[in-house]
Order: sequence, then structure tokens, then C-alpha cells
Amino acid sequence: MKLTINVVWFKRDLRLKDHEPLSHAIEESLPCLLLYVFEPELINDKHYSERHWRFVTQSIKDMNQTLIGMIDKGDGVRGGGVRGDSVKIQVAHADMLSVLNDIQQKATIKSLFSHEETGLAKTFLRDQGVALWCREHKVTWKEYQKDAVIRGLRNREQWEERWHEKMNHDCVNPKLNKLIPFRIEFDTSALPRSWLDTNANMQLGGEKEATKILDSFISDRSQHYQRHISKPFKAQASCSRLSPYLAWGNLSLRQVYQRYQQAKNHHPWRRALTAFASRLHWHCHFVQKFESESQMQTRPINRAYLNFAYRDSLECRADYLAWQSGHTGYPLVDAAMRCLEQTGYINFRMRAMLVSFLCHHLNIDWRMGVHHLARVFLDFEPGIHYPQFQMQAGVTGINTIRIYNPTKQAKENDEDGDFILQWCPELRVLPKPLFFDPSELTPMEQQYYELKLGVDYPLPIVNLTTDNKATRTQLWSFRKRSDARLESQRILARHVRPD
Repeated sequence: MKLTINVVWFKRDLRLKDHEPLSHAIEESLPCLLLYVFEPELINDKHYSERHWRFVTQSIKDMNQTLIGMIDKGDGVRGGGVRGDSVKIQVAHADMLSVLNDIQQKATIKSLFSHEETGLAKTFLRDQGVALWCREHKVTWKEYQKDAVIRGLRNREQWEERWHEKMNHDCVNPKLNKLIPFRIEFDTSALPRSWLDTNANMQLGGEKEATKILDSFISDRSQHYQRHISKPFKAQASCSRLSPYLAWGNLSLRQVYQRYQQAKNHHPWRRALTAFASRLHWHCHFVQKFESESQMQTRPINRAYLNFAYRDSLECRADYLAWQSGHTGYPLVDAAMRCLEQTGYINFRMRAMLVSFLCHHLNIDWRMGVHHLARVFLDFEPGIHYPQFQMQAGVTGINTIRIYNPTKQAKENDEDGDFILQWCPELRVLPKPLFFDPSELTPMEQQYYELKLGVDYPLPIVNLTTDNKATRTQLWSFRKRSDARLESQRILARHVRPD
């Protein structure tokens, strides 16, 4: 007779603390299969790259070290005689339905436990298939709210109150010493070995690393948070750097918020921490927008902008590739993109500037750039990525249109050129302020500094003063159109808290 078990399905919640599905599964006192599935459809999706799956692999390894360490310390698990290597997250490499069928052949699944996921259209369709499979096999699928994002929300009435209620609720920490493990061997031989490597330029995944980063921010690094948040070089240390840990669930938003609450009253730079806490609220706000209107993955949230006239030419493609590779001739743009490629991180201001440059200065459809930035953002989170991308592209009809001048941004936020020279080393031959805009070099200066424009560093691919005039005019004219205004009213009614 087959053993009856529960399955805990980890997705973007790669932690062992404040994990409601895991806690409730353990409380049922049945053997638990702890499962993560590397799904080929997501691995091959345009939004993802190796850096994401390396981070996931590191996170699972960290969880397993914690679980196995319980055995080594004698904390143990229920059931007796359990091998250390059986108390771990089991990894599968297949589509989720195939994995469930495989498990069902070896055991009887009573319940499937997981968090709700605000993901791509592919994961939504996958979840619909899982729900159907569960009904057909009489398996109860118990899904739990992730952070403060509410499924099926129609408007923002009382959303603020529910957010605070969720954030202030006690963390749900599973009693891991009561876990009864169940193990199944899955074939993972096709997973790339390179996922096991460590990239020294990128943040390391896992609960332990996430906690270390959180502690260092609260205790020390947050001191200059407000002053450095827009400065790409200084933000690397002064910003929290928690975004990948929140995106992949090494920490819950509630854990971070409650850590802030513990520290704020006696903290020497309380205002900086309060400014940081407001961004935790923004996190859920944007994910909630995507949860409530996920069609923005493929179209502007303001449908009037479906008719926005972007460029469509071979020259446009060449400009896109220059933007993508960090060879636009604008040092701050190029430095930001090169930094992203190497580290997976840039601060918020630089992200907004990259989207603005693509959509406003180059007049390239935001949908052309959305996949590339998703692939290079280590902290890619669909629920934040799409609302933010559209907001910076100016196609919502409700947000202020911000057209960033990269040369002006460089002079204001990288005043010593530390960030530019870090990622555009070919410009180190130039003195300040010439490296802010090398296109101003005269032929004699190029010869003197031994830097030839178009050879050693690209000529600008666009003239910021003249080439985007038509785009600016079109952006502002769309704001005044009746159909855009009507859509704006609909968006505000759905996604903004009523007075």
C-alpha cells in the first residue's frame, strides 16, 4: 500500500522561516516531500538567464544545509532513523504535471501546499493545469497569501489596512524538528553544472546571506541611504541590496518590515530607515497592480497607448543593440548596462534612466527592452518589473513623464565619475568633466588624450536635444487624448486607494 504524504511546493519562497505552507504541512503530521521544480518552460523563457537559476540553486543549497544541520546537531526530525541527506529539498527537472504524476505513482498525495504566485502568464497557465490535476486526483491544494498581495482584488478599498495587518502579524515559523521527511529521487542530470558555480560579482543566494545583508543594512549601511539612493556608485553600499532576496523569497517582506520595526525607535538614523520602509510598501503596491491587471505583460496598462508610434526600422534595431550592450556613446547609460551585465544590480534611478533612454530618447517600444532587463536583473520580479517598466516608459497615463538626460544625471549623481570610470575604463584617459560627455571632444583633444571617438569609444547614437523632440510631443499629446484620460480614470479607480 502506498504511503500518504503531503507535498510542499517551493517557488519564489526559498526560505525555511516565516513560511506558512511549510508550517501547516508539518502540523498535519504526515510525511512531507519538500519540492522545488526547475521547469523547462521557465528555464527557456526570455525573462530568465543563468544568473537566476544559479541564485535559486544557491538558495536551495542553503536551505538544505540548515535542514541537514538539524540532524548533525541532534535536533532531529520525527520518524527516527532518518538519514541526514533525506531531510532536504528534493529537486526535479520537468514540467510540474509530470512531476506530480511521478510522485503519485510512488505515494498518495493528500495535499499540495504552496504560496500563491504573482508571475508570468506561463506560471498562471501552469497553475491552472495544477489546479485541474488536483481536482482530478482528489488532492487538496492549499495556497497561502504571499506577502500582502491579495488575489482577485478589484480595487484598493482597505488595502492599506490589510497591508499593515499582514506586516504586523506574527511570523509563521515552521517547527522543523517535527518534520517527517519523504524522499523521491528525480532525474536532474540535464541541469547545467554551471549553476553550481559562484560568480564573485553577483550576490549569493540563500537565507543566511540574506539575513547577513539585512543586518548590515540596519546596523550600518543605511546611514547614508537617503543621500546616496540615486547615486549609482555609492548606492552599491548604501542601498539595502535586499531586492534579490525578496524577489526569490529568501526573506519574506514581513521579516524585513518587522526587523525595521524593532530597530527604528532607538536607531541613530531613524529617518533613513523610515524612507526605506516606505519602499517595502511600494513593493507590494506594484506587485498588487500586476496581480490585479496582469495583461500589462503584453500591452500597455492604458490601452490608449496601443497606438503609440514607436520607431520600426533596421536603424532602430541597431540602436537597440547598442543600448543592450552598453555602447550608446552616453557614458552613464553604458556604465549602467555594463554594470548590470556583470553584477545583476544597479540602483533604481539608473534603471529608470535606462528605460527612459530606450523609450524616450530612442523612441523604441518598451516591449523590445523588457526581456533584456529581466534577464540581467538578478532581482527580476514580474510583479514589479512590468508596472515599473510601463511607468518609466510613460504609457500609464497617470504617472509623471520623466525623461532623464543621462549627461545631466551623470554630473549630478556620479559627480566624481567613480561609476562611469569603473565600467567604462576606456574613458580613464579623460579628465573631469570630459568623461561625462566625450562627444564634446575636439579632434585635437582626441589626439592629445589618445581616445578616438567611434573607435575607442562610440559616438552618440542619438542627439538628446533634437532627435527625441517628436517623441516628447507625442507623449504629452497622448496625455490629453480623451481615450487616454478615460483609461486613466479606470486605472486610478482600480489601483489607487479611494479618498
